[in-house]
Amino acid sequence: MSSDDFNVAKVPTCTAGGTALDQAPRGFLALVTAAAFLTFAQAFMVAPILPQLAQAFHTDSGTIGLAVPAYLVPYGVMTLLWGPLSDRVGRRPIILGSLLTFAVLTAGTALSGTAGMFMLMRLVTGAAASGVVPISLALIGDVFPFAQRGRALGWLFGGMAGGIAVGSTAGAVAEPFIGWEGLFFVSSVGILAIGVLSVFLLPVSHTTRDAPPWNAVIAAYGKLLFISRGRRTYSYVLLNAVLHSGIYTWLGLYLVQRFGLGPIGVGLALLGYGIPGFLFGPIIGKLADRYGRARIIPVGVLVAGVCALILAIEAPLPVVVITIAVLSLGYDMTQPLLGGIVTDLPGTVGQAVGLMAFVLFIGLGLGSLVFQGLLVMGFSLALAVFGTAALLAAGIGLRLFRGERAP
Repeated sequence: MSSDDFNVAKVPTCTAGGTALDQAPRGFLALVTAAAFLTFAQAFMVAPILPQLAQAFHTDSGTIGLAVPAYLVPYGVMTLLWGPLSDRVGRRPIILGSLLTFAVLTAGTALSGTAGMFMLMRLVTGAAASGVVPISLALIGDVFPFAQRGRALGWLFGGMAGGIAVGSTAGAVAEPFIGWEGLFFVSSVGILAIGVLSVFLLPVSHTTRDAPPWNAVIAAYGKLLFISRGRRTYSYVLLNAVLHSGIYTWLGLYLVQRFGLGPIGVGLALLGYGIPGFLFGPIIGKLADRYGRARIIPVGVLVAGVCALILAIEAPLPVVVITIAVLSLGYDMTQPLLGGIVTDLPGTVGQAVGLMAFVLFIGLGLGSLVFQGLLVMGFSLALAVFGTAALLAAGIGLRLFRGERAP
């Protein structure tokens, strides 16, 4: 990583509406990458410790597994508010307020005494956290021109991928030593530290001149879906989220049932998920800037489909560990690139990104529930269904995104 990768000051800055944006501090991109890392580490440390949480709250894994969509669904819904609001009051206050509330609620989650209270805290925490990464994405859309946006979004989504990898592993490995409560307390401290740094490093963005009045917000969302580029992009965001969330959420249980792994073994097996994105996200983004997204997005979905089918045939553990890592690469080749397209849609960036985050997290929650429903027939069949669906989606994507070539 070179120093120029995080140097935003060299890039001309403006908002979607044409209003000048104050020059971003040098550490801005590193900051939002770290914020994305911690946000997703906290979100994904829950999945691998579902068996431990079920034991702590005297319930079953299926019931406590509802904590995953309980976090993801309100996360997505609230972005419909944060996006338009950030167009009106600026990105900075939304990100700062969300980080502070996120830190407080994460610490409060550790005090939950019942499964119901835990899921309630996950619900409100998801709503609070939803103003961090999506609005950071919108801020990148303000700062970077489209032709240079792929690499910047690669860093942001690379931070998310790294957070998924570390969160999953830390959740499983550290829980036996500090307990699930300790995981949330430690996460809260990290999020609060990022919030303090944000006071100094977040640029002061101005309001967007062409933001529609509040009574026209719903119509503006409809316009984003009316244009063909927006409709196909948002549809693919939803499909991609369902596929990846359904497979990933239940990998911890898959590893326990198939190989009898304990918490540390599960954490180490999941460590590879997210590392490819953290290492190669900016490179994938740079390739998208240079050659376009027409082929990379469908190939990413194809990779995910092949990985799901490999997991379905009950491969040996070393192959499964490698497959889990490659599965995350499929996500890194799709979602950041789809995010880049969204920031280039007509209208305000905040609203376009807010709709994408809504669709994304609704898909993440829905994917977890759909896969859970298929689990009554066993992991092999559930993975085969998701893998086949991904292969079909890859073929469709070749046609849908054939126009997304480099200018």
